[in-house]
Amino acid sequence: MQRRTLLAAATLLPGLALAQSPPEWPTRPVRMLVGSAPGGGTDAMARAVADRLAPLLGQPVVVENRPGASNTLAVDLVARSIDGHSMVMGVVTAHAIAPHLLKLGYDSNRDLVPVAFVATVANVLVVGSGLPAPSVQALVGLAKKEPGKLHFASSGTGSTQHIAAELFKDAAGVDITHVPYKGSAAALADLVGGQVQMSFDTMPSVMGQIKAGKLRALGVTSPARNAQLPQVPTLAEAGVPGVEIGAWYGVYMPAATPKAVQARVHDEVNKVLALPETRTRLQAVGAELQPMGQAEFIAFHNAEYQRFGDIIRKNNIKID
Repeated sequence: MQRRTLLAAATLLPGLALAQSPPEWPTRPVRMLVGSAPGGGTDAMARAVADRLAPLLGQPVVVENRPGASNTLAVDLVARSIDGHSMVMGVVTAHAIAPHLLKLGYDSNRDLVPVAFVATVANVLVVGSGLPAPSVQALVGLAKKEPGKLHFASSGTGSTQHIAAELFKDAAGVDITHVPYKGSAAALADLVGGQVQMSFDTMPSVMGQIKAGKLRALGVTSPARNAQLPQVPTLAEAGVPGVEIGAWYGVYMPAATPKAVQARVHDEVNKVLALPETRTRLQAVGAELQPMGQAEFIAFHNAEYQRFGDIIRKNNIKID
């Protein structure tokens, strides 16, 4: 009897020890790739997380910027990586929008796994300060009075700015003309200069111009008002429901990453997000933190992938 008990214990203990012990990872510095240039929204999210993640992992977390192709170059590199120490600060454009518009070297649903959700950033409907539209309804009236005359800028075809405007067109029943740019900076320069009349840019991009009085914020595309612009109504509050969209960010890793490593990264990233200084840093750029378990993030990714695919097909959005 005693011998059988000892044999059973010997069989169970190695598995028990493995379950209770953290994985022997990382064994060297970790790369966190970013699909945009330094200073952009995705870069800000990555650095806010990486700066505090390194001490928790016991290894440096090095942020590498690989901008281009709607944030997909960085994702492609991580999808192909075999070093076991690479991750990407994913963004909606690379994981839920670009797969429906571009021929990519990776499959967003097969080659990568969502690990830790970080935050969402609402888009803001802004107009030039000289446009006689002090409210969303005034803008809708102006657009209906002269169909096709108002032009909206975006950072490119298939961007959240573009898709937000397409949703707005459907919801408000207006005809406005798309003018795509290569990035938000050029789009906003022309908006401030009056060459275009409106945009649905992300909050970090437009906050400076709003505060300086160069642009007027009429509505946000989030379900609730944003703490950085508490006086600005949601589009639904302003009488145009159905325009809920924003940039969202989360850590993705190669699909072959061991489950134990995924769990470790998920837990440590969420510890970073719970720190007051991290929350303050992200909320300052308009980010809304939404804690999610990994299974919830995977379900969210799948739903967003389907939602944006439906929107792109319905509106016949294509990149020429």
